[in-house]
Amino acid sequence: MSKPEIEPQLGPEPTELVIEDLVVGDGAEALPGSNVEVHYVGVTFEGEEFDSSWGRGQSIEFPLNGLVRGWQEGIPGMKVGGRRQLICPPAWAYGPAGSGHFLSGKTLIFVIDLLATR
Repeated sequence: MSKPEIEPQLGPEPTELVIEDLVVGDGAEALPGSNVEVHYVGVTFEGEEFDSSWGRGQSIEFPLNGLVRGWQEGIPGMKVGGRRQLICPPAWAYGPAGSGHFLSGKTLIFVIDLLATR
């Protein structure tokens, strides 16, 4: 797969986590608390990119337990080879405005390619 393009969203920002499979994988299924290897792009609700493993030219592996709530709840059930979009309101991302992270208070969109789960 190649780096996904994420368009700015229209309409109001959601208040709950939105999970959408763009490509359904056929490999092993990610379980809560597992380690995952992914490629991803993160943009603000308005479409401004703030992070991308694609931009660094390599995938990344980490335990789901250490990630924002939207990833902890949005990746389990995904299968290797899949591509999933998560729209994470502040409560599922970096918390309300003023929480100390530069993305606090923002609704974030991630497109995640699951490469492996362990």
